[in-house]
Formats: sequence, structure tokens, C-alpha cells
Amino acid sequence: MNFSAILSLSCQYLLRYRRRYLFLFFALAFGFCIVTVITSLKDGMAENVYFSAQEHYAGDLVFVGYTKTGEVSRHLDKRAVDTIFNTIRDEKIPVTRYTERTLYNDDTILFFNGNSVLLRYLNGVDWHNEETYLNNLSYASGGNKNLHDNSIILSDQVASVLGVQCGDNLILELKNNSGQKNTGNFIVEAIFKDNTVFGFYKGFISKKTMNQLLGFSEEECSSIGIFLPDRQSAEKYKTVLQKELSGKILSAPLINSDAQFKDERDKRWNGIKIFILTIPVYISDIYKILDALNLLSVFLYAMMLIIILVSASVTFNLILHERTKEIGTMRAIGFYEADIRHILICETFLLGTVSVIIGFFLSVFLTNLAGFISFAWFPSFDIFLKNGRLTAFFTPFNEAINIIAVYFVLFLAVWFPVFRTSRAPLPEMLSGSMKG
Repeated sequence: MNFSAILSLSCQYLLRYRRRYLFLFFALAFGFCIVTVITSLKDGMAENVYFSAQEHYAGDLVFVGYTKTGEVSRHLDKRAVDTIFNTIRDEKIPVTRYTERTLYNDDTILFFNGNSVLLRYLNGVDWHNEETYLNNLSYASGGNKNLHDNSIILSDQVASVLGVQCGDNLILELKNNSGQKNTGNFIVEAIFKDNTVFGFYKGFISKKTMNQLLGFSEEECSSIGIFLPDRQSAEKYKTVLQKELSGKILSAPLINSDAQFKDERDKRWNGIKIFILTIPVYISDIYKILDALNLLSVFLYAMMLIIILVSASVTFNLILHERTKEIGTMRAIGFYEADIRHILICETFLLGTVSVIIGFFLSVFLTNLAGFISFAWFPSFDIFLKNGRLTAFFTPFNEAINIIAVYFVLFLAVWFPVFRTSRAPLPEMLSGSMKG
């Protein structure tokens, strides 16, 4: 029997016995929905973590210079900066955007109206070059339209402690590269909200002004970040660039974990050593949390597939028992055993297809609904969220895996009873006395 005839008969039988298939339909649709919700929310959390870190560290690949001389430990002089950019250009690395930042995370103090606060992160950025990043900040007040050399942007935690508002003038104090305290007057141009671990007690000033305060020349910085069109290629390009840079300038070996990064920084050397880092290295501890979530999601995923398997097996056995005489009649009028098996399996897979489609749309609805749930009560969970909300990330690959998994489980549930029924003794089938 050709495929079109099998498909036509399967559709007719599916419509005829639609009420008997109703429970299995709901079980499959709900099961696929939950499986998809689990994978999409897990992937969404991983994406949010990556993009939060990517924005904080300003790149998919980040070149950071460390030195043992001077008060400021992170430093890339002009020679190091030129060597890095020349190597990137010579190796034809596809870069969508560059960033240069001067970083100071040691003991920056802000003073305002008798109050003071210690900044966790102070970043010197190029206002114009990082306009895209600055536009994406969630501003509580002010904005990034009128930034100048003496502008400062603060996180709302800092603003709250100091009691400052946009337009206020404050004093910033830090130690320059010679170990002397240096101060500057800054006008608060914007206050942004970021409750992730990367946003607490954070501030931005002009890179030009930051370099002046630290005693760096205008061309120098602390880190150079590059954004890639395909972030999955970051590890490959890290290997290439490390190999090339190591022959031109003092460079650390390939860094693959935060522990290795710390060990390399503790070593002794002379001059500036360049470290090439990817986002997973920076947030390896957070990735361990994601790994734990992955184990939980795998457990839930397996449980849902088992539920689908049991539901499909029980329901299909009952349906086949009721249709024994009908299947026996089909064999009596000339249907081959293989044809009957193909019809019944096709019938089930058609039901599975409808269930998967409905389950997918239901999963989209549920993940959007989950986005309205606030997790403000969960400390430090914001790093897994986008604008304080859960977001789903649907990928064709993962959805294909989910569909294949459901079809595979469905096939396991129906193949053995179908095979047994199609080969049962014909007299028993026609008399309705066949045992299950």
C-alpha cells in the first residue's frame, strides 16, 4: 500500500475515533508544552546571564592588561593597545564592534553633602563609541544625551546612599598610578537601574577624564573588548589570537577558568601581561549555578517524557482492544499485517503532530505569562532575568530535539501493542476474544 493511501486511511480513522484519542491528545499537548517551557526558560536564563556579562565586560572576547608595577593593576599602554589591534586586523577576525575601557575597582569614593560611598565598579568609557550600550541602560532619571568630560552616570544604589539627583555636583576620589589621591568634580547626568551583581554600586565617567585622574595617557586603557557576529566562535578566535600575541608581547597562556585566571595573576612578571578572556571564564561560578539548574531541568524533562510514555501506552492499548474486531476485519478482506501497522502508527503520529503544534502555542502563552511574574523578592536572581522578568529563548535546534523526543517516546509506546495486535490469530480477533 502506498504512502498516500496509508495517510488517507489514517486521517479517516483518527477523525472517527477522535473522542477515544482525546485523553492522549491532551497528555501529548500538555507534555510537549511543559518540555518546551522547561527548555526555553532554561535557555532564556542562560542567554540573559551571557548578555548581562557581555555588556558588563564589554565584549565576547576581552583583552585585559595586568601589571605588577604602579598602583593601578589593570593597564594597557599604547604599545600593548597597538599590538592588540594590529593582531586582530592581521588575523582578519570578524568584529562587529570594539570597546576600550579604563577600569578602576579598588577604592573609588564618592562624596556628596556630607555623605560618602565606596564604588564597586568605576568604568571609564568612550561616550560616543559606547552609545549603543548606554542607550540600553534602564534609566531611573536623566539620560545619555548630553554627556561631557565631567559627567557621571551612577547606579540607583549609589544615588540612594548619597541622596543625589540628576544635576547634582559630587566629588570623586581615587588613587592614581603613582599611589597619590586624586579628586575630580562631576555632575550627575543619569541614574540607572540594574539589580544584577554587575550593576551594584557602579558608575561611568569619560575614559578621557578617567585616564587623566589615573595618570594614563589618552591612548591607554585597561581592557579592549571585541564583539563577534557569532559568539560561539569566541573560543576559536581566543586560541588564534593568544598564539599570535604570545610571539609579539608578554601574554598569559590560554585561560579556561576563573581559578586558572586567578592563579596566573598571582604569578610574578615584569611589565604588562595581556590576558585574553571569554565571558564563560569571567562568570564560571555563575555557570556552575546554571549547571545545577540544567540537572533539575533534565530531571523534569525526563519525568514529562515518562508521563507521555505511560499515557500513550495505556491509552493506545485500550483503543486497540476496542478495535480488535475492526482490525481483524481489515486483515480478513486482504490488508497485510505491515499495512495495518503502518496505518496505526501513522494515525498516532498524526495525533502527535497536532498535539505538538497545540503544545507549542500553549508553551508560548505560558512563557509569556511567566514573564509577568516578578522575582524582586529573590535576591541576586536578576542576573538570570531581563528587565526583572523571566524570558524564553526558543531555538530551532532545541525545538527539533523536543519534537524528536516526543515522537520517539510515542513510537516506543505504540510499536509493541501495534505489532502484537497486527499478528494476533485472526479467529480470536474476529470473535473479540483476543487477550491483551
